[in-house]
Amino acid sequence: MIWLTWRQFRAQALVAAAALAAVAIYLGYLGSRIRDDYAGVLGCQPSDCITARHAFDDAYTGQLSMVGLLLVATPALIGVFWGAPLITRELEEKTDRLVWNQSVTRTRWLATKLVFLTLAGVAVTGLFSLLLTWNASRYDQFIGNRFGAVSFASRNVVPLGYAAFAFVLGTVIGLIVRRTLLAMALALAVFAVVQLIVPNVVRQHLMTPVTSTVAFDEDAMSRSDAFGMNERGATIVGYTMPGAWSLTGEAKVLNADGTPYTLQQAQACQKGLPLESMACMAGQNLHFSYTYQPADRYWPFQWIELSVYLVVTLLLAAFGFWWIRYRSS
Repeated sequence: MIWLTWRQFRAQALVAAAALAAVAIYLGYLGSRIRDDYAGVLGCQPSDCITARHAFDDAYTGQLSMVGLLLVATPALIGVFWGAPLITRELEEKTDRLVWNQSVTRTRWLATKLVFLTLAGVAVTGLFSLLLTWNASRYDQFIGNRFGAVSFASRNVVPLGYAAFAFVLGTVIGLIVRRTLLAMALALAVFAVVQLIVPNVVRQHLMTPVTSTVAFDEDAMSRSDAFGMNERGATIVGYTMPGAWSLTGEAKVLNADGTPYTLQQAQACQKGLPLESMACMAGQNLHFSYTYQPADRYWPFQWIELSVYLVVTLLLAAFGFWWIRYRSS
């Protein structure tokens, strides 16, 4: 049974191996450039470091984002092209009447296919993730946005869960709808919806966020995108704690007693030079509220999300066994 599964799967395996080899060559070249430029950024003169950081960011953000998106799409391709046709092909070609009426039961047939091909999909995605994680490690270390939607989904262990889930999802959908093209379209749509909902709605609730009070000073401003003032008070926009997942996009700046910092107070601190104005405001003991997921929760988030996907995968597989035994004829 395993030999038969391999013979049916070898064309897809060769395509996957060739694509993985091409990705490995490109990532090896890209990783070498990143490490060389990273060494240059570390040795920059203090007056040039901001420029060097922006140049490093601009040089590699686009390329790594594209490779990350390709990795996020890999489980979807596995679900569509490996999972969805797995059973529908047998049904459409009427070969199920032969293979399911031999000494091998349909349950054992499905178990062998699911185990063998799920492990193959996980292996391909895992190697891709390993290559990207290692070659982008200096970039991730320097930019510090490991909780970003694409970065989180394309590094370390969570892609393994995506691959297993996508393959079993495609197989089960094919088992139910019994038509290859329809199964491929539904598998892609369902996987895409899940991949949109999890990072935007679910992920931030996997662990209770932390809310803390941050002093409004030069350091806080250097980690922010903007500082705004109007008649309703002052706001700080886009503040990010190093390595953390920021859940606060915009926060009101408050006085020490908790009242909003007003436009009149800010105007009283206008000294002409930005540094003097900033020093004046910092001396007024201002603060703002900041909600975030700490940097040291990165790996717990990775393992929790991987576990959730694997549990859902097992439930889908159990449903598939029930369906093929009692509902498929």
